[in-house]
Amino acid sequence: MNDFKTIAIVGAGAWGQALARLARDRHHQVKLWSRRGIYPLAEVVEPAEIIISAVSMKGVRSVAQQIQALSLSPHTIFVTATKGLDPEKAETPSQIWQSFFPRHPIVVLAGPNLSKEIQQGLPCATTVASTHLEAAETVQRVLSSPQFRVYTNADPLGVELGGTLKNVLAIAAGACDGLQLGTNAKAALLTRGLTEMIRIGTYWGAQAETFYGLSGLGDMLATCNSPLSRNYQLGYQLAQGKTLDEILAKLEGTAEGANTAGVLIRLASEQNIPIPISYQVNRLLQGEITAREAVTELMLRDIKPE
Repeated sequence: MNDFKTIAIVGAGAWGQALARLARDRHHQVKLWSRRGIYPLAEVVEPAEIIISAVSMKGVRSVAQQIQALSLSPHTIFVTATKGLDPEKAETPSQIWQSFFPRHPIVVLAGPNLSKEIQQGLPCATTVASTHLEAAETVQRVLSSPQFRVYTNADPLGVELGGTLKNVLAIAAGACDGLQLGTNAKAALLTRGLTEMIRIGTYWGAQAETFYGLSGLGDMLATCNSPLSRNYQLGYQLAQGKTLDEILAKLEGTAEGANTAGVLIRLASEQNIPIPISYQVNRLLQGEITAREAVTELMLRDIKPE
């Protein structure tokens, strides 16, 4: 069976470039598109058997709308590699893509995948999830290599939420390290943070066990412990006393956790879901408290069973 595919990657940032490298290493025909690129969008996506979206959250809806107006094969598979929540409708990237392409399979790709490490050819693993198992298995075969191990999953919402919600926790983890609070504090933070992810994810319909996999716990461990993570860097520098605007102006790429936090808090408040760590992160991002004050607030919460 010939698994060499024509692949379009929409979004040519660090993540898009890393995914392009993975696909080219597997000898697929790959074209990248970005707003500043030389290729028209139609030329890149219309011949593609697989379209991988690596655009930032704020660009997902507009790009999907542009692609909807083009001529695609009815068999084209969409893969979303974006992590975030739409600020207006609180939809995930896959939900947005599915709304524009209801008859196409949508596959979610998420895991502990720091783009700079992938560019260096270091080994890693990821998850591809879809309600269309055949589409997920196709993407698995297309991207799997000795350096990049790909697992399939049948819970795309859980995989997507794991990759999205951990960005808020990565800000908290960066702040924890920026304050030099130590390993004990960070271990407690991440353990309770995982509980928050599972609490809100299962309320929205995801499976609890998904959050213990690569796209949940795995992605959280990677982004909460690495200076290569933009969300970690954001939290670390906030703890050092820099302002949000100052950090974002110099940050390489987008720290999606900064955008996700506000949407997450709004939804959790509407549905009365307690997520105290994420709540304090949002207050920190809004400039309402300092990182040290956020820690104090968490430590003074009512004592209770674990």
